[in-house]
Amino acid sequence: MTLFETLKERCRPEWEAYTRHEFVEELGQGTLPLPVFRDYLVQDFHFLVQFARANALAAFKSRTLADITAAHEATGAILAETRLHLRLTERWGIPRAELEAAAEKQATVAYTRYVLDCGMAGDLLDLHVALAPCSIGYAEIGARLQPRLAERGGQGGHPYGEWIAEYSGEEFAAASRAAVAQLDGLSEGGLAERRMAELAEVFRTATRLEADFWQQALDSAD
Repeated sequence: MTLFETLKERCRPEWEAYTRHEFVEELGQGTLPLPVFRDYLVQDFHFLVQFARANALAAFKSRTLADITAAHEATGAILAETRLHLRLTERWGIPRAELEAAAEKQATVAYTRYVLDCGMAGDLLDLHVALAPCSIGYAEIGARLQPRLAERGGQGGHPYGEWIAEYSGEEFAAASRAAVAQLDGLSEGGLAERRMAELAEVFRTATRLEADFWQQALDSAD
């Protein structure tokens, strides 16, 4: 198994709670209330800004040209992802100035700063394990939701079709595969059980924080 598959298996309950969260299920069904999705998009914009910083930190933490290049490419993929959010938020009447001025909510801060702290306190592998639930998990979610587009007659027939199409698309899938391969490259030669347990705890915590991020959007409707 890849390191990612091993970590996912060790954290199966948390992974299922994240990738099959009520937010994800309602989004896939097209029943997610629009105000909830809008709240998510605003917070996810701030989330992506911090994740761009995390990948810039990955470049700093890197010791090889290959790892620096991978961090550069990952940062570029995140910046491209922000363009989707800008298109969606502008379409629904949220100007960019308002988007950038919105305050980060608690779950946004908790998750993104946890990832940055893992990178600052640990090594490059710690950082990439903390990033993995987002960088790899969204592609898994997108692939699972993609058939919902066909059920609605294609992307245009689903209220969140553009979001699903983005994360089920080949570009994001390729970035996800690269992230899986990089984890294996960074752990080449094997990991002692103590080290594996440390990484599993990082992965578990980041995955729980991903679920909290979904829940934060749902709670905005209360």
